Amino acid sequence: MPIPVVCPGCKARFSVSEKWAGKQGPCPKCKTVITIPEPIEGEVEVHVPEQFASGGRDSKGRPVSKPIARKETKLTATLIAAVVGSSLLVIVLAFAVRFLPETAQLPAVTVGLCLVSPALAVAGYTFLRDDELEPYRGRALLIRATLCGLGYAALWGAFWPLPAYGILTGEPWQWLFIAPVFVGVGAGISFACLDLDFGSAAMHYCFYLVVTVLLRFAVGFPPLWALGGNSSF
Repeated sequence: MPIPVVCPGCKARFSVSEKWAGKQGPCPKCKTVITIPEPIEGEVEVHVPEQFASGGRDSKGRPVSKPIARKETKLTATLIAAVVGSSLLVIVLAFAVRFLPETAQLPAVTVGLCLVSPALAVAGYTFLRDDELEPYRGRALLIRATLCGLGYAALWGAFWPLPAYGILTGEPWQWLFIAPVFVGVGAGISFACLDLDFGSAAMHYCFYLVVTVLLRFAVGFPPLWALGGNSSF
């Protein structure tokens, strides 16, 4: 094993064979006489067996371990068609609610909101999730998206008393205080349910809010900024 040597004269560093241990010789640069030190006793060198150098091999010499392949989540034509088709269906149903009796509109909208909210949570998650993290799929995604969507729907329920009890009177400046609260709570819901960073979580809720406001317009409810006083959903 080579022995590291430092010249006391020019401070040059080099290695010599262990057969010169304990002997003297001139430095190849400044010719200062150097005494080669003895090898360090008790030094342990660990040699990894060849069969374990690459993760282990079986009796036939084939690697035992294999790298975990990363699955890319891509939008397929079938998925895009399903999203577009379901979106058109939801819009048609929203317009159909207009022809229901007034007493049946709010229950129909409530049921529809609870059904469409998890789907919107999944749709927003597909393009706002972190590509560096393994995405949720299958049952795990279904459970998390359902919890997130129902949480978003509950925010609409929390918004309902504001105009009814005179808290929201139709003044534009009131939205400077109301909107940040709802966006912050909505971002917290998607942050907890879908593991999005807080910025993406806020965008996720805003995406949901924009879609549901458009559906609200399709149903025929008054715009949010017109709510106040005796106006209602």
